[in-house]
Amino acid sequence: MGDDGLDELYGVKPEDFTALRSRLAAEAKGRGDVGASKAISASRKPTTAAWVVNRLALEDRQAKRRLADLGERLRAAHAAMDGDHIRELSAEQRTLIHDLARSAFDRAGLKDPPAALRDDVTDTLQAAIADPDIADRLGRLAKAQRYSGFGELGDTASVFTVTNSAETEMEPTPARKAQVKDTAREKAAVAAAEKARGEADDALSERKAELDEARRRHGEARRALRDAERKLHAAEGAHEKAEKARRAAVERVKEAQARLRSNRH
Repeated sequence: MGDDGLDELYGVKPEDFTALRSRLAAEAKGRGDVGASKAISASRKPTTAAWVVNRLALEDRQAKRRLADLGERLRAAHAAMDGDHIRELSAEQRTLIHDLARSAFDRAGLKDPPAALRDDVTDTLQAAIADPDIADRLGRLAKAQRYSGFGELGDTASVFTVTNSAETEMEPTPARKAQVKDTAREKAAVAAAEKARGEADDALSERKAELDEARRRHGEARRALRDAERKLHAAEGAHEKAEKARRAAVERVKEAQARLRSNRH
């Protein structure tokens, strides 16, 4: 079991997460590993998109390294304002995200994922390229991620233009500036809505898991009650037979004593 059970925990389907979390936390506590028990208990159940990416990161250890490596090279290219290199790396980025997303869905057994789920997974992989912290947390994500920094690493839009054989940064027009602001506001609104949706999905999944667990325990309790009732009925029957046998034995003793007294006289 890797990393005190967390690998196993984040590798299971979301609907199995809560029950396994309780079992692993109890097992860790039972063997005296209080730190592991607390870490497991504090783990948040992932959304489906987060689980898909987590499973990829846990099963393909090179996926995280490839994303982080491409992110480093993209940041270096942006810092150097190397437009040609940025465009090359942008093409590499599209290919890498496409390949990893396909592998992630295959590993998760999702042959035809809905568009929203596909977008969440690709956005999370993109965010892992753009943000080293997100890349480092792959395998332990609780929800889909979206890069919220300024600009986008690997953006295929024109970032640089050549003037007099030298690369200079393109000066945006007022209309373009307004468009960028509008886009930023729209992205912020979408991000807020997606965050609310993610939190609602998390809450719904938690409640469903709790309901399933309660139903399971209720079923076990009902089966235990029926078994106890059968045992009680059997015990009552056996007790009644024992009482009858005892009364019969008492009568036989009395009859034998009576015959004994009669013989003496």
